[in-house]
Amino acid sequence: MQGVSVSTMAAPASGGSCRAFTLFRGDLKINNRSCMNPLMDSPFFWRHCMMRLYSINTNGTKRLDSRIRASRLFNGNDKEMDASIEISEATNEEILMFFFQLDLETRIQYALNTEQYEIAQQLRDKLTEVETQLIKQHEDKRGYSRSEAQDKSLHIISLRVNLQKAIDNEKYVDAADLRDEISKLEIESLAVSAKVLAYENASYAYRLGEKVRHKIFGYRAVICGMDPVCCESSSWMGIANVDKLSEGPNQPFYQVLVDVDDDPNLLVAYVAEENLNSIDKPDLGRFDHPYASFLFYGVDTAGDFIPIKQLREKFNRPRHEVPMDTQNGNGDDNV
Repeated sequence: MQGVSVSTMAAPASGGSCRAFTLFRGDLKINNRSCMNPLMDSPFFWRHCMMRLYSINTNGTKRLDSRIRASRLFNGNDKEMDASIEISEATNEEILMFFFQLDLETRIQYALNTEQYEIAQQLRDKLTEVETQLIKQHEDKRGYSRSEAQDKSLHIISLRVNLQKAIDNEKYVDAADLRDEISKLEIESLAVSAKVLAYENASYAYRLGEKVRHKIFGYRAVICGMDPVCCESSSWMGIANVDKLSEGPNQPFYQVLVDVDDDPNLLVAYVAEENLNSIDKPDLGRFDHPYASFLFYGVDTAGDFIPIKQLREKFNRPRHEVPMDTQNGNGDDNV
């Protein structure tokens, strides 16, 4: 056996190039203990696997050759833009790490089913490492961590106890310093709480699996992730001209898979909500992308993709039910 494919979890989606992948084939043969690659013990194992998963040049400087171009008015100046400005390597890596997590979970289950418990434990240890990395990535992206917020709250409580002791002992200089430190921490804590609320109460115009069209560049894409605000780096925002958007970075941004027939060089983009339009339904046309088969089960009768359960859980999004009036199309050939 050369590897367990993610197709055990997700049915192939529409499109000829949307076939399931097998991760690190040849590096790990689950049914043979002697074939456990020493690389499994390396902290860089997941990076190696991601590169084997999809042989694509992830150097953004070499991929900025998109043929889709458009003109847009910025503050009265006609400025030519290239679709490649919205390429997001961070988003691409996040998607690949998500797939790596899914693939490891499948391999663990296979090892358990075949009573290969030692291998299952090794894979479980690797999964724990990957999940730790994903949590860190998640926190870095959002600019806060729940543990950090809890630590701040506990620290504030401790400082208030010390403040009361300083007042009782008439150490007013110390009390003043403690009061200033408490005020600073409370401001930081409020900022973290505001970010938490922004993510929990975010409102999105588009949903996971929905097909959309870019207002400027015209390509078709499918939503595979979302953030309530732009979570990219300041350098990326500068290249993407985010400050020129009417809503700037303080609007939902979407991770989208771009139809390779529309732009084979773009693959994954990070797009502001104001730059997307819904596509008239039903849209049962062919949609090709190499990641679609492990992020989606297939397409519904309206032509939108059906996200796998793990993807919905990742972004805390509900299951979408297709309205009855759109269930009159024949989408059998596209599922």
